[in-house]
Formats: sequence, structure tokens, C-alpha cells
Amino acid sequence: MSVCEIVSTINKKCKSSKKEYVPKSEEIVPIPIGKLIDFKNHPFNVEDDDEMLDFVQNIENGGIIYPAIVRPIADGNYEIVSGHKRKRASELLKYKEVPCIIRNYTDEEAVIVMVDTNLKQRQRILPSEKARAYKMKLEALKRQGKRTDLTSTQFGSKLRSNEEMGEEVGESREQIRRYVRLNELILELLNIADNYVLKNKNIPRMALAPAAELSYLSKNEQQMVLSIIKQTMATPSYSQALSMKKLSRDGKLTKSKIEEIMKQEKPNQKLRYQINYDKFSKILPRNIVTAKEVEDFLYKCVEDYLKRNNIKVAS
Repeated sequence: MSVCEIVSTINKKCKSSKKEYVPKSEEIVPIPIGKLIDFKNHPFNVEDDDEMLDFVQNIENGGIIYPAIVRPIADGNYEIVSGHKRKRASELLKYKEVPCIIRNYTDEEAVIVMVDTNLKQRQRILPSEKARAYKMKLEALKRQGKRTDLTSTQFGSKLRSNEEMGEEVGESREQIRRYVRLNELILELLNIADNYVLKNKNIPRMALAPAAELSYLSKNEQQMVLSIIKQTMATPSYSQALSMKKLSRDGKLTKSKIEEIMKQEKPNQKLRYQINYDKFSKILPRNIVTAKEVEDFLYKCVEDYLKRNNIKVAS
């Protein structure tokens, strides 16, 4: 499909759609791929993975439905605000041009639109991507004169931008603070935090809350934590990360202390038993009704069985 045909298809879809994607005053312009420059420090990954292959197939079959959004920069080039995946898919399809909408955004406006559109359009977003994106948007809002303090509890005349952003993206103020903190992690720990989403079985996984607390450790301390994670293939819980953070703040965090903390039993690692009541109800006395009574009765039965058969149990 040629670019002209693509543009024609887009225009027809816009006219027939109840919700018009492109304002009537804006024109869709085919721009050569060589003149499309990636957004500076773009926080979202564009990879040639299975998701990209599906995206390429969709474009090959139906064309580029939504044009990229760009802004003019030096030397007759255009910076991509929204549409990095569309550009890459077009490259893979050997297209020479990409349909675009040109908008004269300021630096701050461009960052905000870039972050917002990617958060809405991407199916999977890694913690590291959110970390970079939220930080960029908060800094852009700060340059616009909005408050971005992540710790103050006082309200000014304007809503704090991190709270405002939280309402927009469906994240709490605390969650946004945690994501921004991930920017202080060493790369290897950040990759482990990303694996909470990627779920690679060969790499340990770490949730957002403990990862954010580890970000307060020095780089050397983080390296010590990483070495123990590699040895044990286990990551710290939130409470363990808090313990490390406190020791670090007091200047008392050592490798032996980290090892000691990591050996502590986590609540989610405790072995729990579930009893099929329907199965046991047939052999339970009629006066045994409550869950506590069932537990006590079965414990007594097992205890008597072990004694009669002289079976030693683990201490």
C-alpha cells in the first residue's frame, strides 16, 4: 500500500468515525522516514519482539490507521512525539514515508504528550520505562511552574503535579514516587525489577515496593545486595528492604548484615496447609464443627499416630 493510499484510508476512517481522531484543522502529511528523529531520551523501549511482529502484520494488512505525531526541529527534520513503533514497523516493511501530524509543541508540552500517549497506547510497560517516563514528565511539569515535591504534605494553591499525574494514569502518589525512585537503582537490580513483569524464569523477580527501598542504598551497597541475590536466586521482601535501608542510613549495612536479613523467613515463604473439609467431615466426630476444633483434633490425631509408631519429627 502506498503512502497516498494509506493517507486516503486514514482520512476515510476519520470521516466515518464518530470520534474523530484528527481535528479537521490538522493535516496528515507523509514524511520521509529519514527525517523522523526519535524523541530525545525516549523512555519506552521499541524492540523487534513478537509484539512488534504482530504490529507489523497489522499495518501490512490494514495500513497505519493512526498517524504519528511529530514536531519540527532543526535541519528540516521532525522529532517523533508519538509513533516510534509505527516508524519502526514502517522501516521493517520498507516503507519510505510515514503519515504524520505536525504540531509545534514546546519542549515541556512534547514530553507530556509523549509520556501520556505511550502510557495509554502500550500494552505492556516495564517498571524501568515507567520510572524514566514519570521522571521526565514530572521534570517537564516542574519547568512549567507546577509543584513536583514528592514528600511534602502541605497543599499549595495548585495540585501537586505527581498527584495530578497519578489521577491521569491511575496510579497513587506513592506508586509514582516509587517508580521515580527506581532511577537510582543500578542497572542489574533494575533488570530484576523489570522481570516482575517479564517473568523470565532464569532471572530473579522483585516487586516495586522493595525495589524502591533498595534505591536508597549506595551503589556499593546495591552491588552487595545483587551478589547475594545472584547466589541465592531470591530477592528481599519489602520488610527486608526496609531493614537494609535503615542500616544503610545509620552507616551499618555490611554484606554479612545483608546475608543475615536475607535469611529471615518471609511471610509468603511460610508453609501453609489447606484442609479439604468435605473429605474429612465423613470421619470427624459430630461435635467437631469450627475450623479451630478441626485443627486441634487433627493435630492430636497426628501426634498420637507419631507416638504409637515411634516416629521422630524434625525439630
